[in-house]
Amino acid sequence: MKRRKQENVFSNKVQEKLNLLKKWLKQADQTVIFTGAGMSTEAGLPDFRSASSGMWNNINPLELASTEAMEHNRQQFIDFYRHRVEGLQSCQPHTGHRILSKWEAAGKIQSIITQNVDGFHHTAGNHRIEELHGTLRSCHCHNCGRSYPIERFMGEDLTCSCGGFIRPSVVLFGESLPEKALNQAAEESEAADLFIVLGSSLSVSPANYFPIEAKRNGAKLVIINKEETALDPEADLVINGEKIGSILRELDN
Repeated sequence: MKRRKQENVFSNKVQEKLNLLKKWLKQADQTVIFTGAGMSTEAGLPDFRSASSGMWNNINPLELASTEAMEHNRQQFIDFYRHRVEGLQSCQPHTGHRILSKWEAAGKIQSIITQNVDGFHHTAGNHRIEELHGTLRSCHCHNCGRSYPIERFMGEDLTCSCGGFIRPSVVLFGESLPEKALNQAAEESEAADLFIVLGSSLSVSPANYFPIEAKRNGAKLVIINKEETALDPEADLVINGEKIGSILRELDN
């Protein structure tokens, strides 16, 4: 009990905001959660854009996560994504992921829109998830689209029965985001009366589109992120500098 109390010590100002957010959560009929890299880093995963460490010290990971690298620098592309999958398999969803799963089961939240590809929302037990950037939980043939478990990508044979290359089911630079996920995320954002951002800088499109669309359609907009975001002035409530897991644990009390 003492340890839990120490983990959830907030300033009076933050506690007031949390009390207000608890009230909004109870009142809302359609709560949508939007998660970004900050949700994953608390589970021990490195931020993708700062992944240039260790074996990637002299390589820009953004260059390897591209259709250009897949076509013309394939072995490094394979090595890079195998390294990412191995890192993913050594981590687990954190308390915040499990609380969101609990909330979905209880009808407290209606859906999750995520920029993350780790699949932790699925692992934690959520079902209504729109993955804007694809997933590392599976792979598929770049030629025919046939889907495989991610274990196939970690093996030696990366050739599909059609002869195509089997690659991770993430969206690469040079590819469009999945239309189905985008359309569904837009519908959910428009229908939301409470839209909560967890761990996203909201610095790129379409990440910054969905909270704006929710706000435009009358939703209360909440942004919880380690750093300030460009959309903070548009939000009804902003919390910076706190761990997402601790915030969700407090909201769950």
